Amino acid sequence: MINSNLDSKKKMILILIICTIIWFIIISRLVFIQLIEGEKWTTKANNQLYISRIITANRGTIYDASGKVVLAQSSSVETVSVNPLNIAKENKEKVAKAFSEIFELDYDKVLKKVNKKSSIETIIKRVDKEKTDSLRIWMQDNNIYTGINIDEDTKRYYPYSTLASHIIGFVGSDNQGLDGIEAKYDEILTGENGSISKMMDAKGNIIGDNGENYEDSNRGNDLVLSIDMNIQAIVEKYLEEACIENICTDGGNIIIMDPNNGDILAMATYPYYDLNNPYEITDETIASMWGELDSGEKNKYLQSMWRNKAVADTYEPGSTFKLVTASASLEEGIAETDRQGSYNCGGSIEIAGVKIKCWRYYRPHGGQSLREALMNSCNPVFIGLGQKLGVSKYYEYLKKFGFLEKTGIDLIGEARSIFLKEEKVGPVELATISFGQRFEVTPIQMITMVSSIANDGIYVKPRIVKAIIDSKTGERNDLEPIFKDEVISKETSEKVLSMMTSVVSEGTGKNARVQGFNVGGKTGTSEDGVNTGKYVTSFIGVAPTDDPKVTILVTLYNPTGESGHQGGTVAAPVAGKVLNEVINYLEISPTEE
Repeated sequence: MINSNLDSKKKMILILIICTIIWFIIISRLVFIQLIEGEKWTTKANNQLYISRIITANRGTIYDASGKVVLAQSSSVETVSVNPLNIAKENKEKVAKAFSEIFELDYDKVLKKVNKKSSIETIIKRVDKEKTDSLRIWMQDNNIYTGINIDEDTKRYYPYSTLASHIIGFVGSDNQGLDGIEAKYDEILTGENGSISKMMDAKGNIIGDNGENYEDSNRGNDLVLSIDMNIQAIVEKYLEEACIENICTDGGNIIIMDPNNGDILAMATYPYYDLNNPYEITDETIASMWGELDSGEKNKYLQSMWRNKAVADTYEPGSTFKLVTASASLEEGIAETDRQGSYNCGGSIEIAGVKIKCWRYYRPHGGQSLREALMNSCNPVFIGLGQKLGVSKYYEYLKKFGFLEKTGIDLIGEARSIFLKEEKVGPVELATISFGQRFEVTPIQMITMVSSIANDGIYVKPRIVKAIIDSKTGERNDLEPIFKDEVISKETSEKVLSMMTSVVSEGTGKNARVQGFNVGGKTGTSEDGVNTGKYVTSFIGVAPTDDPKVTILVTLYNPTGESGHQGGTVAAPVAGKVLNEVINYLEISPTEE
């Protein structure tokens, strides 16, 4: 009996100790939660009651060079969302049906969102006010307001659809720039988002006396481009015409630049795409088989469609590059422009045991001056000049003209040129470089080169944006042109421009002539890769050569039409048409005879 009482007491003591320990643990945990983690749990609790919706800021407007023509702007639209927990159970199906009918959405998907246990679900983004006004009428007719939100939003709009598409670029569903200027200047164009926030209980009633807290958004800054809408339209018209008429299987591009300040007045890559529908396939053949392509193939095609070839692709410039060899030779004093019979073309030239032909090997040019050699685009003459210059000196001029680095133009995706390293260049490699083959450059590098010649020999950096306007103050910040070192002297510049004028007036560039004006240029034809059977045809020019106002580069990829693939017969006529309209548009005075 005594032992039994002792066992009972021990059990009671043990139970008491265990209860005390459990109670101590509970108290400690409560103290820890209350004092140590109190702020964290309070925040979490408030977050469950706190409803916040973003008001997307309008992006800044993009203007053309005039500062008046709008190329990209944000328009006000609205976004519809719901707080599922605040929509009465008996109204959920009715609400879902209204959404699906007004906004033409899938009913089952909408109902799934309306039935979710989350605090907020987006039904549809960036719809026109006409649609949301229909929803407002429905809400009024059915006396259903709780849990349905209609908020201000913004939508990017491009008034000219395809104009300058590869320059401007576009934005994604989150209003972030994805390509072109929209991506390059995204931080400047993007504004500061606003918000609508409120505290609500489980029944959807607002907690507190302040109601909704509204913070307005601030729109982004505006950009003024160097692009002149009218010149861009002229360029795009003739580029499309040329690519279609000459059946250019890989498209083409044209750049027009002001050599006096580096402004890109126009830059077009064909085929174009619609900025308002950037995912719409422009190629009918690709569009017909789109459903059969996997995601990787689709993405590859879209990237190629959006690709600005004038900046992002490289090509062999061919004979247009003879302007570099001629400029360097004149500057170094190893050549003169008009000494008759200075050079002889026998149809080919042998370098380090390798015979390299002139394009007119079957009927050699014979004795020529440098001017005549440029007019005739005679390979042996420029190969000989390259050998006289030597590798080291030639690479000095490649660097001066900006071919060994990117131009730094304010567009995304600029490619680098492809040259052999200087120490690996032998006599044969130097020979091919001298007349523009077996290396690759970008179109933007080529137009910058000829602009340096036209700008009294001073290198000028190409640019697309020339001013930023503060959206809050309206203050305009003009970006100054960037000039670098002297590439060639003014005297040499004048000599090269004079020879270029002869190329157009009497040589291979005759088809680029413009009545009443001195136009200078150089034609080019090169292979697009090794043994591909494809060609790149081009024309590079200056107008007018007595007082340069514009430079131009026309590049057409793999023309397969009846006119062939020579620069003089395919690219030069396009340049002539473009320059004729641009010169008249700019009201440049005719050259005095």
